[in-house]
Amino acid sequence: MTINSRNIILVGPMGAGKTTVGKQIAIQLQKKFIDIDQELEKRTGVSINLIFEIEKEAGFRTRETAMLAELLQLENAVIATGGGIVGMEENRQLLQQTDGLVVYLKTEVKHQLKRLKRDKQRPLLQGEGRRERLLKLARMRNPLYDQVADVAFASGRTSSYGMAKKVVDHLKNPEKLKRIK
Repeated sequence: MTINSRNIILVGPMGAGKTTVGKQIAIQLQKKFIDIDQELEKRTGVSINLIFEIEKEAGFRTRETAMLAELLQLENAVIATGGGIVGMEENRQLLQQTDGLVVYLKTEVKHQLKRLKRDKQRPLLQGEGRRERLLKLARMRNPLYDQVADVAFASGRTSSYGMAKKVVDHLKNPEKLKRIK
């Protein structure tokens, strides 16, 4: 599979920049951009928050898995996943078996807090104790992102354009296109 048709799948915690960076990568590589959460909202006609409220997290995760499996069949796409996608074994298997390049955008909790300061949309961030929740999620999920990723980039203070450029530059170096585990 060539760089031109190969999918790029972005994983990482909420606030790592998967959507923003993904859009930039798609522009730079002339690929279609798809955010799994946005696609779910478009297809269901309701917000992720409402899906969580009605179907709870388990119902949302079932929908998310089906969407991931469908989107991985596309070619020439940049796919931004939700932060919790790695929580389900089935999703991790899908990500490890894809021909696409799985890119882990790493970020520290302090950067997440700054980026998500005004966010009212993410169900797992509602209420008090955001820092503690993000730390707990990081302890659980960061090893799982590492497990599924082909390559990882720290997304701390780099602009979305700069981060996208790092990913694109990596892709344009053909010997780096193989899994680096």
